[in-house]
Amino acid sequence: MGRLKKIYIKYQEIFRYILFGVLTTVVNITVFILFDTVFNIPYLIANAISIIVAILFAFFTNKKYVFRTESPTFKIVFKEFYLFVGLRLISGLFDMLSMWIFVDLMNLETNFSKILTQFIIVISNYIFSKLYIFK
Repeated sequence: MGRLKKIYIKYQEIFRYILFGVLTTVVNITVFILFDTVFNIPYLIANAISIIVAILFAFFTNKKYVFRTESPTFKIVFKEFYLFVGLRLISGLFDMLSMWIFVDLMNLETNFSKILTQFIIVISNYIFSKLYIFK
């Protein structure tokens, strides 16, 4: 077996998380830009909407494709969803606070601020998901 294939097999969960983390980030940023720039919604409201959409997208992709968990009952799915949303709302609050600091206090452009914030969010969300939700 090739060396790269062995590395992929060993770290495939991390590779899948990175792939779907990038896609979730793209969803988050795209929805933000759509509401902030195209629809001219105030940036904090646009940010809240983008966070909600990204959380929903991330839950389903993380459950099915990254951590590949089976949930035999609705109760288990609801528990995973509740924990996932709860922890992601913590990072969502950090996202909102970061945006406010970058835009209102540091006078950075909204789209640049959103991209900057997402780098930190992706790493913290992986740790929370791996350790507390999809174990």
